Amino acid sequence: MSLATWAREYFSRRGRALSLYRRGMAKANKREYESAIADYSAAICIASIPEDVKAMAIYNRALAYSAIDEDKSAAEDLAVVMGMSGLPAKIRTHAQQRYDWVRRRDEMRADRSHRPGKGGG
Repeated sequence: MSLATWAREYFSRRGRALSLYRRGMAKANKREYESAIADYSAAICIASIPEDVKAMAIYNRALAYSAIDEDKSAAEDLAVVMGMSGLPAKIRTHAQQRYDWVRRRDEMRADRSHRPGKGGG
C-alpha cells in the first residue's frame, strides 16, 4: 500500500468517524439521546478508528446513556475510557469523576428501591 493510499484511507476513516461523532453531539444537544448513542456507536465501530476519536465517542456515549438513566451502560463506557492508554490525564480524570458520579447515583437509586414502602421491600 502506498503512502498516499494509506493516508487517504486513514483520513477517510477519521473523517467518517468524526462526522458521526459530531452528528451524535448535535443530537445530544437537542436531547435526542438514543439517536446520539446510535451515532456514537457507529463511529466506535469504524475499523481502525483513531484512538482520540474513539475515546471522545465512548465518553460522550456514556454521557448520553447517563442522560437516559442507563447508568450501567454509562459506567461501562467510562471504565473503557479510563482504561485506554495514551489519553491525556485530563480526559481520564473527567471520566473517573463522571464514573464515580454515575455509580453513586445508581447506588442511591438501588437503596431507594429497597426501602419499605418504595416498592422494593
